[in-house]
Order: sequence, then structure tokens, then C-alpha cells
Amino acid sequence: MKAVGVIPGRWQSKRFPGKILTPICGRPLIHWVIENVSKAQSLDEILVATDDVRIAESVASTGVKAVMTRPDHPSGTDRVAEAVEGIDADIVINIQGDEPLIEPDLIDQLVAILSENDWEMSTAVSPIRDEEELENPGVVKVVRREDGTALYFSRSIIPHVRDHDSVPEGTLHWRHLGIYGYRRAFLQRVVQSAPCILEEAEKLEQLRALYLGARIGIVETKDKGIGVDTPEDVATVEQLLRAMKP
Repeated sequence: MKAVGVIPGRWQSKRFPGKILTPICGRPLIHWVIENVSKAQSLDEILVATDDVRIAESVASTGVKAVMTRPDHPSGTDRVAEAVEGIDADIVINIQGDEPLIEPDLIDQLVAILSENDWEMSTAVSPIRDEEELENPGVVKVVRREDGTALYFSRSIIPHVRDHDSVPEGTLHWRHLGIYGYRRAFLQRVVQSAPCILEEAEKLEQLRALYLGARIGIVETKDKGIGVDTPEDVATVEQLLRAMKP
């Protein structure tokens, strides 16, 4: 199966315009993302899907192809779908453009479980370890079926623990990470379908996929997906990158 990794990157981020070109340790943020994504062994091609020529010009120096897309896409998924039009691909990995510490092995695992199963999508989760993270509606939680596919995603605490004196052993609460693998045909079906009532209530696009009947395979990782959402996050990420240098 041919797998393509697509990094959507628009200029007009709501909280941090132009963040994808923000210098991180002297290099544009998107360059760090591309560097780590390029280490994945399973991708046959990497694309950056953007709406701004400044981003496209910066990406050109990395050797990765930038695809110009419409500026009015409602989501990164729609931008990814446009970018792969006419591209020969069985599996499409949607990779966030603001996570410079993305794990290449995680990308390979997302490709692998789609190659080994007949599921429509794949995504990743990490354990929730503290109460603050659990209660934060910005942290999306997920519960799974017996076969390892997603049962539901929510901003609320799921599952609810009714009796705290008899909590089951093992990790009960899992954080969803915003990276997705799609079978090409299902990606097109998602972007051609209207948002469902669950998606509109929770403001979670992946609920549309579940509503359409998708089986979303889950990969476990310890990585929490450290990203750059605000200008204040730059210093935190730079500190982590410096600590990783040999």
C-alpha cells in the first residue's frame, strides 16, 4: 500500500497567526515538523498543504513539496483531502503542522494498523495521568471497543467512574492525540459528508467519522503531542528541543 503524509498548514491561525513559520531555535516551526516526519519509514511521499505562498516558499527549501489549497477550508482534513486529489495513495496520514516533536515511529504505527486491518481510520492516544488533564475540556478523551477501535470521543470525562472505591485496575482514561490515518476512499467520504449533531455538539470532527460507521484503530503512545498553540508555547518547545540535543 502506498502511504502519503500530509501536513496541513494555513497562515491565519486564530490564536497565533503565522505560527507555522515562527522561529523555533532559529528554524521555522514547519521545518522541525518536516524533519521528524521525514524520519518515518512508511511514507512514500510527504506534502505540505497550505493556503499561503510564504509557507510554500519556506517549505521549498526543505525538499518537500508544498501544495497550494483553497483558503476557505473549514478544517485541516478538508485541506488534506484537496492536497491529495490526483495523488496515487491508499493511505493518507494527516499530521499536525504545529508539533515539532512528532514521533516518526508513531506515524509508522498508524500506517501499519491500516495496512494490517480493514479499518477506515487510525489515530493515537496517550494515558491521562493527573486530575487537571482529566478535567480539562481541551483534552479530548476516548474509550475503545474490545477490538482496539474507538467507541467514542468526548471533551467530558469518559468513562465516568461511579464508585471510586472500586476503580478497575489499569489505565482507565486516555487522551486523544490529533493525528489521523485515513483510507483514501473514506477520507473523501468524510469531507463530502455534512457535520453530524454529535460533532456540532462536542466540536470534534472525528465524531463525524464514527457517525458514518468508521472503525478507527487506536495506537497507544506515551507522547502527549507537544504543540505550539500560542506564542507562550515557543519557549517551552525550545527548551525541550535543546534538552534533546546530545
